[in-house]
Amino acid sequence: MIPFHILREATSDFSDGNLIGRGGFSVVYKGTLSDGTDIAVKRMGKDDPLIGIDTFKCEVSVLSKIHHRNLVVLLGYSIEGEERLLVYQLMHQGPLSKHLYHPRDHGLEPLDWNKRLKIALDVARGIEYLHTLSRQNRSYIHRDLKPSNILLGDDLRARVSDFGLIRSTAEGKDSFTTEKSAGTIGYLPPEYTMTGRITRKLDVYSFGVVLMELLTGQKALDKKRSEDPQISLWFMNLVKEASFENVIDKTIQITEDNRGSISEVAKLASHCCAKTPEQRPEMSYAVAVLASLTEQWKPSEVEETKDEFLEELGKKWHEQHTLEGTSGTSSAWQE
Repeated sequence: MIPFHILREATSDFSDGNLIGRGGFSVVYKGTLSDGTDIAVKRMGKDDPLIGIDTFKCEVSVLSKIHHRNLVVLLGYSIEGEERLLVYQLMHQGPLSKHLYHPRDHGLEPLDWNKRLKIALDVARGIEYLHTLSRQNRSYIHRDLKPSNILLGDDLRARVSDFGLIRSTAEGKDSFTTEKSAGTIGYLPPEYTMTGRITRKLDVYSFGVVLMELLTGQKALDKKRSEDPQISLWFMNLVKEASFENVIDKTIQITEDNRGSISEVAKLASHCCAKTPEQRPEMSYAVAVLASLTEQWKPSEVEETKDEFLEELGKKWHEQHTLEGTSGTSSAWQE
């Protein structure tokens, strides 16, 4: 557990100048610890404390059990009074959404195709790990995969974040049903909105939407898109009716070298967004397709050893800080 006052100092008392993001139940600030470590601090909202506490408990519980290079790294947490805070390794290039939608408005250059392809593979590997390599014969289902929950490091490698809605199936089961609607409109498959049934294929559908956004640079839901506000329907209709190149982000330079891979990713995106869950592939298939296109495939696997970053951070932390209570700097994982 990290003392609250350390996080308040690191973020300059949670100043607006350090604000880097807002979610449904939280606000995120960047900060720097006294040893120079850059951090992201998620401060849970107080408007609905029960939801905030549930989200907090969910993230701590899940991220203390799973560890993968394409999931964000949880460094610790803080509880003081009504305050609930989660501390992550800062991803300096921010969310993928900033790089996709009008990037120059954020002072960023548009992503070229190779970068988009590698980001897609990183995300696929992270979700594949949640689905297939988690412990106790269970699948973890993220339920809120979207560009604002995909964070990029300085090298533009991606990590999936925000595990406030993640749920695991019962041992040996591959689905469950909920009466509570959660997630983000535009990324949710038809069966979930109609029946509340949740399977791994919910994440697959969301991933297909993310692929469409990477391909087109357009948002999942946009009422200004007269043909169809929902990108999945708009994209698949246009790909059927015309050359796929007509829907590709104009900032992507299509060449003889990349035309084939762009076409394959367009097919994969449509496959992932098939109408029924049975028609959609598993994430392992998406990983295989994307890996073959990047020629850098390595199977997803549990990382048994701690990252060098975490080891070094732990040494610095114990040298410079005396933590109150039980240490919460687990070798955990980011949203």
